[in-house]
Amino acid sequence: MVKSEYEGYSAGQQSIPLRENFGTAQLYAQNAQSVLNKATGFISAYDFTLNPYRGCQYGCSYCYAAAFSPNSEMRQDWGNWVIIKKNAAEILKKELQSWYKKNPDSSPSIYMSSVTDPYQPIETKEQLTRHLLEVMLPYQPTLVIQTRSPMITRDVDILQQFQRLRVNMSIPTGSEKVRKDFEPKSPSIPARLQAITKLRYSFPYRENCEVRFSITVTPLLPTLPEDEANFISKLEVVDRVVIQDFHASNARSLIASTREEALALKQKYAWWYNSEQQSYRKFKNKLIAMLPGVEIMEGKEGFGYE
Repeated sequence: MVKSEYEGYSAGQQSIPLRENFGTAQLYAQNAQSVLNKATGFISAYDFTLNPYRGCQYGCSYCYAAAFSPNSEMRQDWGNWVIIKKNAAEILKKELQSWYKKNPDSSPSIYMSSVTDPYQPIETKEQLTRHLLEVMLPYQPTLVIQTRSPMITRDVDILQQFQRLRVNMSIPTGSEKVRKDFEPKSPSIPARLQAITKLRYSFPYRENCEVRFSITVTPLLPTLPEDEANFISKLEVVDRVVIQDFHASNARSLIASTREEALALKQKYAWWYNSEQQSYRKFKNKLIAMLPGVEIMEGKEGFGYE
């Protein structure tokens, strides 16, 4: 199989041309052969993952998805390129039709997304995620949406029509100072909290519908002591809070998931990471104590729909 090369990141004559720039990101458009990929590993409880884009403009320093960049140059420039799967909606419709021909009595479970954010800034222009939701709606899969973007509220009119839906809002820290260090391009914490609250109260009760909301504090980043109580109290709006420690520190996992800039930031917050297990336990215990009506879950288990 010929490996694709991308203009600006390779000198190959068959490189995929740069379509345009959007903010700091270089945009490429490419047809996908499939968009429903078998879910494995951390989210193996699902039938499929669905990623409208490849790459992510948020470029969070700790993001494991950087390891799946097309080449080492693009991995190093994580956050500054996006590949748009321009035929994704068309392919998704065909794949869902194929599923129901083989499984007429069961709906697939879909996790959107595992290695990108479906509501990163380019979505304001492309509306690819919205088109995918429109395609999925008649088929009514079990759908989990993972995002850190308040833009998801734009699609509340479609989301309200799903029967089995969970929205996971990623908020790894309760401190804006920490967020700006680890994920400076991402939306603010107040904006994310406001968005998940708006969604939570935008779904009227409907019989036989199961709509749920989570805040995923993953990976668990430091929250400054002065921000902790206020942050935790605002998490009561959801039915589940998921926590997970930072990527494991063994050499193999670091190669796969954590870049040098994130490791350097861990040194900046040595007051937390020098006793990381203790910091994790203390935060978890505070969640349990302050959120008696909220399900507190850890790691892989917390990312399931149920």
